[in-house]
Amino acid sequence: MTNAYNNMKKSLLVTGGAGFIGANFVHYWLANHPDDKVVVLDALTYAGNRESLAMVEDNANFTFVHGDICNSELIVNLFKEHEIDTLVHFAAESHVDRSITGPDAFIETNILGTYSLLKAAKQVWLDDAIAEKGTPKPHRFHHVSTDEVYGTLEKDDPAFSETTAYAPNSPYSASKAASDHLVRAYHHTYGLEVTTSNCSNNYGPFHFPEKLIPLVITNILYNKALPVYGDGQQIRDWLYVEDHARGIEKVLLQGAIGENYNIGGHNEWANIDIVKLVCKLMDEQFAQNPELASRFAQATHAANGCSADLITYVTDRPGHDRRYAIDATKSQSELGYTPFESFNSGISKTLNWYLDNESWWAPLLKNQL
Repeated sequence: MTNAYNNMKKSLLVTGGAGFIGANFVHYWLANHPDDKVVVLDALTYAGNRESLAMVEDNANFTFVHGDICNSELIVNLFKEHEIDTLVHFAAESHVDRSITGPDAFIETNILGTYSLLKAAKQVWLDDAIAEKGTPKPHRFHHVSTDEVYGTLEKDDPAFSETTAYAPNSPYSASKAASDHLVRAYHHTYGLEVTTSNCSNNYGPFHFPEKLIPLVITNILYNKALPVYGDGQQIRDWLYVEDHARGIEKVLLQGAIGENYNIGGHNEWANIDIVKLVCKLMDEQFAQNPELASRFAQATHAANGCSADLITYVTDRPGHDRRYAIDATKSQSELGYTPFESFNSGISKTLNWYLDNESWWAPLLKNQL
């Protein structure tokens, strides 16, 4: 079935496709697989933004559906109506702080929502197809997960590999770990053809401005404090979002059924160093482009070359994992995956995107006031 799947045109259902990583994946896939169909399903909660898909709205192979992954009847109907053979599952509540103050949504979306998708996939691709034709429909269920399911690392610990034991420390990461196990179970119990990828921290265009890098960028432009948890020495591995899309593509087309693949950026940075770097780059942008001072009149610290003075240390959040790091050796050796962007090129692209797309992010900030 794998060869049949690899050699056919595809009809993808992308859950959470109006979110940060999902939207970037949709843009990447349509650009690189123009004959495939892409259906986006998104509930358009606070982090889902239809404007992130504006550039593909007129593509004849693109369809947007406003709906909830927990609606099993809707999922089954979409599978049948659009003859879906590939599901790329991004839809998730993903902000750790929100999971601490309101875990219910994380349990519902990340666990029950994934279960809803698995039930629908089994029904259409396995049960109905076997009843009708005597054989399963060629298919792939790709589940997008996170490095946070592995827990935390000490400074000198080896990076997370695919065999690292799960040890989630927040309601968010626990809910993602549960969904990972459900996907694995549906493969081993029912024969659903699944793959899972665990990625490191993404950054790039269309990133909701509550996350670290876009928060720092937009706060500088509004001359607001740059909050840094604790001592700021929490270490993360940063991955440019289009490199993540490229990695998922390789898993879909070359990955072994039932396997997990880590997709990382080989790019560990302490949070405080990320904040200081963005401050430095923003100051340079304002020094080199005097028109920015008129476009972003509030950004007086950046205009004066002292954005770092906005850094403010705040009380650390409960259970804050100290370090994440991805060992992507398996993806490199089996799939030929390596990140295309360096951190210097990726962060420059990201900063320029936010400077050029205030019309995308400014309404999101106003909606939170």
